[in-house]
Amino acid sequence: MSHVPRPLSRSVPRTVIAVATCASVAAAGLVAAAPAAYAASPNVVIAEVYGGGGNSGAPLDSDFVELFNRGASPVDLTGWKVAYWSAAGTTASTTTLAGSLPVGGRYLVKEATGANTAAPDLPTPDATGTIGMSATAGRVAVL
Repeated sequence: MSHVPRPLSRSVPRTVIAVATCASVAAAGLVAAAPAAYAASPNVVIAEVYGGGGNSGAPLDSDFVELFNRGASPVDLTGWKVAYWSAAGTTASTTTLAGSLPVGGRYLVKEATGANTAAPDLPTPDATGTIGMSATAGRVAVL
């Protein structure tokens, strides 16, 4: 069963900007935010999460997280992090962000690249990490 990304709007402390639970959407590993996601900022949200990049039959070579700024002003992401926990994990892997997210803009965080070299590359990312994200379950947050 697929989940459609929903806007993140409930306020929580700034230490967790957005949280998304991953759920399998397709055999290729596309995952998206579940309805129980929250955001301290009504402006920066997780737009998309993709795990299983580079797996056999995957349409893309890498895992990724995409952020979106739905606010009225640019957001400086310097020092922010994307965090990932496996489904049962208690320790997060993180990727540090830098730069600015313009109004209406998207910020692509490339994570681990899989072994399927025939899959197309992602567009040029804004940040690059090495987190291997599951194609079926996990948690993603922006800290």
